[in-house]
Amino acid sequence: MAYTDHRTMRRVLHREVAGTIGLLADEHDFRAMRRYDSFVFDDHTTYLKHVEAVLRTRALQGGHTTVALFDPEDYAEYCAETGLDPDSHTSRARFTAALASTGPTVPYDGRPLADLLPSLVDEAVRQATWEYAAQVLARLGTCATCGEDLGRAAFTRASHLLVRILDTAPPGDLHLVCSVSGPPEALIAVLHADDIAGRMELDESEAREFTTVLAVGLATGSPGGLVMRTSEPGSPDRVHGWRLRAHGLEPLTAGEVFDAYCTDAESGDLISPEPNVDYCEPPDLGEGPNPAHHH
Repeated sequence: MAYTDHRTMRRVLHREVAGTIGLLADEHDFRAMRRYDSFVFDDHTTYLKHVEAVLRTRALQGGHTTVALFDPEDYAEYCAETGLDPDSHTSRARFTAALASTGPTVPYDGRPLADLLPSLVDEAVRQATWEYAAQVLARLGTCATCGEDLGRAAFTRASHLLVRILDTAPPGDLHLVCSVSGPPEALIAVLHADDIAGRMELDESEAREFTTVLAVGLATGSPGGLVMRTSEPGSPDRVHGWRLRAHGLEPLTAGEVFDAYCTDAESGDLISPEPNVDYCEPPDLGEGPNPAHHH
């Protein structure tokens, strides 16, 4: 009797162990790992099938697994820094455990890996964008005349503008895109806000990333824009836009939004407008003359 109890207890505990699996997302990363003898897989497709089988089994047993993006270069660096042998299962497991708290991860939710992979790659891009944008803000230093931390001031300003946008937006779910052109590379952040009975619900980390990218645009004066799309059942989607200006947003006219939306960014060719979409001038953010002093 006691034996069965022990087994039951262990099974219960097993289900409470949260695990992370490090996934080699593409052929290139997979090949990089093949240089280690302890890495037993020969081809990426077979490897992905095995990973999927492990994830399914864990899910059936009630286990919770997080999938992390395993980057062979980061792994080699980690082993060099910690003095671990890179050609060992234990080192890979330790690196994966470290990834779980710092790296891009998505929970395994029973989706086929082919569907889960793009989400994981998106997550990695988002994290890299946010880290880069945060670095840019940190490097701005302080204002020579007033000693204010420029990065923090830009972030505060961007947060204020985002609150104004959410407060003045027409009813409906919102989809916001902020893009700041490089150098060295363009930054893009996306924010979804769901209208739950007149209250805006948003993902905190998405909002933080969005605000950081907007702050970079405001602080560096790089060309950029912010587009807001609102959707409400039974009426056409409405698209509004602003141009990024140092310390503020300048509303685009309906015609400018139309032009921006209906021009192919790569070729400059016209694209036919989407059906059931209205291109509108944005609501007034009620800012009046810009309150922030210019540095």
